[in-house]
Amino acid sequence: MGKIFKTKLTTATIVLIPACIGINYLGKLFASLLKLPLWLDSIGTCIGACLGGPVIGAICGAANNLIYGLTTGDNITLIYAITSLGIGLVVGILARMGFMKTFPKSFICALGGGLAAVCISTPLNILFWGGTTGNVWGDALFAATQASGMSVGLGSFLDEIVVDVPDKIITIIIVYLIVKGLPKKLTALYDVNAETERLD
Repeated sequence: MGKIFKTKLTTATIVLIPACIGINYLGKLFASLLKLPLWLDSIGTCIGACLGGPVIGAICGAANNLIYGLTTGDNITLIYAITSLGIGLVVGILARMGFMKTFPKSFICALGGGLAAVCISTPLNILFWGGTTGNVWGDALFAATQASGMSVGLGSFLDEIVVDVPDKIITIIIVYLIVKGLPKKLTALYDVNAETERLD
């Protein structure tokens, strides 16, 4: 378990964090402007988690929400920093366990990240917004469930699933292709099992 959470704090890792936050920021802005049925705000989080591990993934996720919320005035985003933190942790843990080594295995990572988001966000949705997610497509489903007499909890859970699970599948496919396309010399900088050369 110690190896899973082991974090290599090097210059490469420190540079990785703001780069991943920037990718998250642009993805969320893109999805928001086009009103997509996706968030696209955790691509950077998952890249950070796959390369740097769960701790780096969690930092990238939470920091992105805080920065996006404060710079755009989107207070909803601030509350969901805990969700992004959870996504980074789960994807980072699964990646360290080998679930990003092959394309089929990466879907386990996607489902893990998606379910983490659903389980953390659903109570927040109910507590702060009466069950809605703020996503146009998901909230249309929530409205339909409420019109049919379904409970708020189940309706909110379904609302979150139809947005978060497809979002994480697309996110992980993108991340898998990006990480696999990186030069070995670059990914080796984040390998916690590699020995760091000493100058003394």
